[in-house]
Amino acid sequence: CPASLAAPLAFTMLQGTRISEGSSVFWGNASLDGQLSHLLEGINVTQVLPLEPPDAWARRQRDVTTYLRYFDQLVKVFSKERPINYTQSLRCHLGCRLFPNGTAHSFYEVTLNGTAFLTFHVPNATWERRWPGRDAVATFAERELMKYPETTRDLQHFLNTTCVDLLRAQSPWMGKQSSRSHAPLVLGLILGTFALLGMAVGIFLCTGGSC
Repeated sequence: CPASLAAPLAFTMLQGTRISEGSSVFWGNASLDGQLSHLLEGINVTQVLPLEPPDAWARRQRDVTTYLRYFDQLVKVFSKERPINYTQSLRCHLGCRLFPNGTAHSFYEVTLNGTAFLTFHVPNATWERRWPGRDAVATFAERELMKYPETTRDLQHFLNTTCVDLLRAQSPWMGKQSSRSHAPLVLGLILGTFALLGMAVGIFLCTGGSC
């Protein structure tokens, strides 16, 4: 349901990947103030709300599709060398909330097979393990994700700035701001899959006992 005047505005994204027998299945969605804005089915991402002009959105679609294909090919390569006979389910939940007093809160949470795996600490752009115990897979994934600006500084900027600015433009408390480009919006979808890449590498390498 759309947010009431007493509730925070929210932009949230949910992106999941199911890996089984060397194949990857992708799904996800994004919502703006309770209204569906993007939909990810397989490698196809759809813009439900017209947040970007057609030419810009076409480029975003190509970026997402190219990355997901690359991810799927990588999984196939690893699965041939180190087969895993069980299903892995990765889920990323990210977004931001804007409260009536003007404060904002951003978040990024990752689960593996339904258990908390990693979280992104937005203020200092660091990944933190949530997996129970000192697990080699979580440690490896955390280390890999900390290596790249796409999964640290760029992600921090998306959550703290791009996401919050979008909500400010929609805010009934602050008044509608002038129309502006939301071109970086779907960057969150791409960043979600970047996070999966580090974890996929970790899962396949560490399962074989060599991180």
